Amino acid sequence: MKVLLVKDVYKLGRAGDIKKVADGFGRNFLIPQGFAVLATEGAMKQVQKIKAQAEIRRATQNNELSGLADQIKAVTLTFAAKAGDTGKLYGSITTQDIATALSEQVRFEVKRQQVDIQPIRALGEFSAHIRLTMDLVPEIKIIVHREGESAEGAEAEPEKADKPKKGGRKAKEETAEEEAPAADAATE
Repeated sequence: MKVLLVKDVYKLGRAGDIKKVADGFGRNFLIPQGFAVLATEGAMKQVQKIKAQAEIRRATQNNELSGLADQIKAVTLTFAAKAGDTGKLYGSITTQDIATALSEQVRFEVKRQQVDIQPIRALGEFSAHIRLTMDLVPEIKIIVHREGESAEGAEAEPEKADKPKKGGRKAKEETAEEEAPAADAATE
């Protein structure tokens, strides 16, 4: 089925584009929601008009939301979560959690569909994109740390994993090597 997009549709196209889509997607979603119309000859004559109107609408939205985009770029969200010894969370931080926390910080309603990230299932530092418009997609920083610890502890944690633990096999070998020269010097 060929449709003429009347509005911008994420991951499909901009207003005024003619796209071939699955029949069900066009008939059950795009046309009833007002995102598209059937690509008939009458509709094809209005392509330039639709593109011009969409360009004006897009420019006004970008101007209105550019201040909000700058505000969102400066945001760092911190979540405390229960996690196992390996750093894997018991549960996950979802797009709804991120949208709610972001809405509280910037005083603008962000929907979960606007947050572009898979659910977070581990401790650490992540980044997510927030789709305000097709052109404005600011990035935020998300820090997930273990409950009862500070957020700084979550950032320093990967460094601890590289160092050998005391009392481990490497530590015993190192102490044995240090003691051997001392024993040799005592016998002389």
